[in-house]
Parts: sequence; structure tokens; C-alpha cells
Amino acid sequence: MSKVYFTDMRTTQKENLFDKIAKLLTLAGLAQTVAEGDLTAVKIHFGEKGNHTYLRPVFARRVIEEIKKLGALPFLTDSSTLYPGQRKEAISAITCAIENGFGYACVGAPLIISDGLRGVTETEVAIEGDLLKKSYIGTEIVEADSILAMTHFKCHELTGFGGAIKNLGMGCASRKGKLVQHSTVAPKISQKNCIGCSICLRSCAHEAILITDGKAAIDPQKCVGCSRCITVCPVLAINIQWNEASGLVMRKMAEYAKGALTGKEGKAIFISFITQVSPACDCYGHSDAPIVNDIGICASRDPVAIDQACADLVNGARGNEGSALQSGHEPGGDKFRGVYPDISWELQLEHGEKIGLGSRKYDLVKV
Repeated sequence: MSKVYFTDMRTTQKENLFDKIAKLLTLAGLAQTVAEGDLTAVKIHFGEKGNHTYLRPVFARRVIEEIKKLGALPFLTDSSTLYPGQRKEAISAITCAIENGFGYACVGAPLIISDGLRGVTETEVAIEGDLLKKSYIGTEIVEADSILAMTHFKCHELTGFGGAIKNLGMGCASRKGKLVQHSTVAPKISQKNCIGCSICLRSCAHEAILITDGKAAIDPQKCVGCSRCITVCPVLAINIQWNEASGLVMRKMAEYAKGALTGKEGKAIFISFITQVSPACDCYGHSDAPIVNDIGICASRDPVAIDQACADLVNGARGNEGSALQSGHEPGGDKFRGVYPDISWELQLEHGEKIGLGSRKYDLVKV
């Protein structure tokens, strides 16, 4: 039974929330996870421009300070998005992160995008999954000596909730790895929107794109799914075919989380903030009202256990009237199905446990 350390949001003059963050990390075993000289990846979501529920940069600063006390060299990291947006490549992503408050002056650590300038700097990592035998992980995650996943726990329209497993599985994957999780077919080009500029043709390293009669088309037999073309298109004419079912996405995501942690046995730790529990991901350029009040912070060395504990804490709370929550307002009600009734959110936990990512059984230690 894995230990999950939990603290609520109450503070005193003698102990503020930053002190509680440090205490949680100490109890969870930060000193046993991070060694002197470690290049330590602090995996975090920087938030899309216009979003405001992403984790506060000052929380990241305290985490960074605790890592530095151990003589390690931390850096904040995330990967490029699969879809066009403010974080589709490293320059825009770092700019967005700084505008959202994650500059060095605030957090005390450099920002490094884990999958390189264009989201294609990846390392193939073997995994013994039920669905996948290899994963494509951002190279800077693979090269890091240790990892701390700092997660904003909230709802998600495809996986029910987004926790540590999603932060690892989707957040550490290269763009190609994200496409593997979301789709089984090549991207599609809208002939109506395509202007025949040939930028996608020049960006394709596999000769999978042709220009015919002034319009681009993708040969699915040659396409390897790197998805570089999606983000270089100036008119957004190339689109992901979101054909993978939610349950399969969650299972693939858990297997990718295992890929992200490969080689880091005993070198990974997780801290999750159950605050501003929004009904959708921080990838959106807006944030809706939280479905429950702020609950607290959890820390553990088991990603499955911490997600299970966070889910149980959210479901054990009273839901907020007037939010996106449509059912399950009572303590004990299923908050995630209350927002997304067709999503079996437990699948990511069940599969994570099945493949040895962690345990759903946990001992909640209140701090």
C-alpha cells in the first residue's frame, strides 16, 4: 500500500502554505529521490494564454528551492502541444510560460522544452505495455537524472480527470507520441482551406505530402505520424483525426507514463495540487468556475496512488452549485461523471496498476 501525504489549505502565522509544500516533499522522500548534481526535470503545465487556473509560479519556486537545497540542478519543463496554439513549438511555449509568470526571476530555474524547438526532439523508449511496445518521449525528460511531476489536478474532457498519470504520459511525450495516443490515422488536409503554399511539403522528412492542382495531400502509407505539418501550416488546414476512443487513450497514456519513468526507478516523485478544480484542462485559453472548493495538496512516490487519492478527495467533497457540475454534488458523488457522464475515468488507474505503474491502494497520511 503506497503512502500519499496530504495537507489541507489551512495555514497559520507559524506555518504558511509554502512551508507545508516543503514538509510534504520531505515526508514523501524528496531527499531519497533527488541526489546532489542531478539534472532534475520539474514537469509542469505552463497554462495556455488566457487560462488562469494553472499552478501558481510561486508554488513552483518553493519546489525549486527544495530541490536546490539537495545540491541538484532543477529545470522547469513541458512539451509542445499536438494542436496549433500558443505552445505549439518551443519559442511560443517559452514566451507563453514567461507571460504566465514562469520566468527565471520568479521561479529561480531555467525553462527547457522537453521535445526541442519543433516538438520532434524525441527518444524512442521501449515499454512492455498491453497496447504499445515503444513510446516517443521528449529527449530532455529521458536525459534528466530525476523527475518531479508537479500537477494541477482537474477535470478533463477525454480522461475524466487530469492528474500525475496524464502529466507524465501526455505531457512528457513528443508530438509524435501525443499523436500515437490520440489517433491511429494520418492527419487530414482540408482542401477547402489549403492555399498550396508548400510549407508542409518542405517540412515533411518522409515525402508523405504532395501538391496536386495547387492543393496539398498526405499519403497515409508514407506518413509516420510525426505531425510536424500540423503546426507549420499557416492557415491551420491540417487537422488531427481524433479517432481514438477515450478508453484507449487512457490506456495508452498510462503506458506512456511508464515510458516517461523508464530509467528513473526510485528517481521520481509527485506533488499534486487539488486547487481551482476546473471542469477542463489548462490547455484551454479560458478557465471555468471550479466544481469543488480548494481541497489541498498531495505528495507521493507513486503516480497511480496519488491520482487515486486526489480523485477520492474530490469525490468526497461537496460540489459547487452553479458550476459545470450537473450531478454528484453530494459528498461521495462522482464529480467527474457529473461533468463528463460518458467518461470511465477509472480506466487510467486500472490500467496503470495492471502494467506496474503503481498501486491504487494507498495510505493517506494527513500532515
